Amino acid sequence: MSFGFIRVGVASPELHVANCTSNAEKIIHLLKQADEKNVKVVAFPELSLTGYSCGDLFFQQQLLNAAQQALQTILSATAELDVIAFVGMPLIIGVHLFNVAISIHRGKILGVVPKTYLPNQKEYYEARWFSPSWQCQVKEIVLCDQIVPVGTDLLFHHATDERIIIGVEICEDLWAPIPVSSQQAINGATILVNLSASNEQVGKQKIRRQLVENQSRQTVSAYLYTSSDKGESTTDLVYSGVGLIAEQGEIVVERQMFSDEPFHYTEIDTMCILQARRQVATFAQQTSTRNVSFYTENPTLNLTKKVNPHPFLPAVEEQKDFCEEVIKIQTAGLVKRMEYLNRKRLIIGVSGGLDSTLALHICVNACEQLNLGTENILAITMPGFGTTDRTLTNAHHLMEAYGVTSREISIKEITKLHYQNIGHDETIQDLTYEQAQSRERTQILLDLANKEHGIVVGTGDLSEMALGWMTYSGDHISMYSVNMGLTKTMIRFIVSYLGKTEAKQLQHTLQDILATPISPELLPPDKQGKIQQQTEQLVGPYEVHDFFIYHVLKHQCEPKKILYLARHAFGDKYQATQLRSWLKLFYERFFTRQYKRSCLPDGPMVGDISLSPRGFWRMPSDASPAIWLEQLNH
Repeated sequence: MSFGFIRVGVASPELHVANCTSNAEKIIHLLKQADEKNVKVVAFPELSLTGYSCGDLFFQQQLLNAAQQALQTILSATAELDVIAFVGMPLIIGVHLFNVAISIHRGKILGVVPKTYLPNQKEYYEARWFSPSWQCQVKEIVLCDQIVPVGTDLLFHHATDERIIIGVEICEDLWAPIPVSSQQAINGATILVNLSASNEQVGKQKIRRQLVENQSRQTVSAYLYTSSDKGESTTDLVYSGVGLIAEQGEIVVERQMFSDEPFHYTEIDTMCILQARRQVATFAQQTSTRNVSFYTENPTLNLTKKVNPHPFLPAVEEQKDFCEEVIKIQTAGLVKRMEYLNRKRLIIGVSGGLDSTLALHICVNACEQLNLGTENILAITMPGFGTTDRTLTNAHHLMEAYGVTSREISIKEITKLHYQNIGHDETIQDLTYEQAQSRERTQILLDLANKEHGIVVGTGDLSEMALGWMTYSGDHISMYSVNMGLTKTMIRFIVSYLGKTEAKQLQHTLQDILATPISPELLPPDKQGKIQQQTEQLVGPYEVHDFFIYHVLKHQCEPKKILYLARHAFGDKYQATQLRSWLKLFYERFFTRQYKRSCLPDGPMVGDISLSPRGFWRMPSDASPAIWLEQLNH
C-alpha cells in the first residue's frame, strides 16, 4: 500500500441479454485487465451475469441455472487473480428469488448481499420478480459448492489493513431515504460499492452524479457506482453504462454515457478517509455486522489519479461563484463587527500588495452594505526603508479608485528615532531593523483607530499565519482580520477575478499588483529601485506551502506522504530536493511560530480550514517538530 492508497475500478462490459456464458467471458476479460493494473476492487453492474432487462425470463429456471454456471466459470478463471470483484445475478434463496451482489476473490465467494429496496413504479417492475432483502431468512447458503454468508449486514474487511472495509448495496438502495450504505459507513465501511442498472432519461445523469457525490460526502467514504451498458434490451429503455468513483464528495473518475471504454480505475486514499472520520463523532459502531475477511497484496503504486496542486482553488469555470461567495462571507463578518461595536470608521494599512488590496475591497463592500460612504474608510500607506515606487504608486491608485480617505505617513524618521532609543545601529539590517518598522505601522493604525473611533482591519492571510511570516505585535495585530481564512493562493485568485471585473481605472493597477513580487518590503530596494526582499525566494513558493497546509491540516498526512503527493501534483515544476527542503522549513516554522497564532485577532473562517486558536486549530505553543522532521531526514 502506498500511504493508504488502493486502486479501485468500475466496469460495465457490453453484455448480451440472457447470454450468461458470454457475459461471464466479458467479466473475466476485464478482471484480468484489472489484475495486471494492480486494481484491487472492481464493481460490475446489477444483474451483470444475466442482464437487468430479462423481464419474465427471470422466472425461467434455465436462466437461473445458467447464471450459477457462469459464476462458477468466473470463480475458476480468476482463482489466481488478486482482485475483489462484485458481480450481480438473480439467486434463489429458500423459496424466494433475490437480486444479489456476489463478492468474489481468488476463486472464493466472500459473500452474497441481496437488494433491499425494489423499485416498482413507472418503468420498474422489480417486485414482480424479486423479493426484498428482509425476506431472506438465512445467514448462510451453499453456492458453487461453497458455504457462503448472506445478508445486508456483511462488511468485507481486509485481513491486515483496517483502512479497507467494503460495503455493497444495489441501485435503488442508494435512492432510498436512508441508503443501505449509510449504515454500512457508520459501521466502518470506507469503500462503498453500488451495482446499478439505471436507464437513461434526460437530466438523470446530473441527478445521479449529485447523489453519488453527496453520499460519498455524507458517509466520508469512497463510493464506486457502475451501471448497465448499452447491451441491455432497448425494448422500452436505454442504458448507457455510466461509471462513477467519488471520494469524500468529489467525483474523481467518471465514465461518460455510451463510452466505448468499459473499464475505468483510480486510486482512493483510505488513510485520508479514516483521518477525516476520526474527527466526526457520527462514525461509531451503531449496529451489529458480520465481518468477512480477505487478504490482498499491497503493491507500491505510481498514482494514476490527478493530485490537485492548488487544492484551495476551484476550477477556473467556477471562479465567479467562488470569489463572490468568499467576498460575501468576508464582508458579512466585517459588517457584523462594525454593527456590534457601533463603529462607522475603518482604518486599514494599504501597502500596494495582494493582501491589503483584497482587504480594502472588503472594507468598501462593508461600507456600501451599511449605506456608509467610502470616505469612512481611512486608508493609510506608510512608506518605509523598503518601500518601492511601484508599490507606493499602486497603493495610491487603489485608494483613489475606491474613493476612500487616504493618507501617506512615512515611518522612516520615527523608526530611526526608535532605533536610537533602543540603541540599534540602523546600518545593521537584521530582524530588529525589519520588525521595528512593522510595529511602527501597527502603532499608527491603532492610534488612529482610537482617534477616529474606528476599527483597524487586519490584512494578513492564512499562509502567513501558518509560516509565522508576520511580526509579533506588528501586522500580527488588528481589531478584525478579514483575510485570516484565506491562503495566499486564494487571495491571488480573487484579486485576479477583481482585475477582470472591477472598474477599468482599477484593472491596470490590480494587474500590476498581481505581477509584483510578494514582499514585506522591510529591506531597502536594490540599486535599480526594485524589490530586494522577495518572500518566495526566502521560504519557497506560496503555492507549495498552501499545498502543505491543506494536507497537514485537512488530511493530517504524515510528511513522507505529503512529499509523495507534492511530487505527483507539481511534476517537473520543482525538484524533489526543493520540495523536501520547503516541507522541512514548513514544519519548523509551523511548530515554532504557534505562539503567534495562539493570540490571533478575530476573523471569518471562509473555507473548511482555519488556524484560529478558538476554533479549528488548537496546538501547544511549545510542541516539538522533531518526529516530523525525523521522517523527512530518512
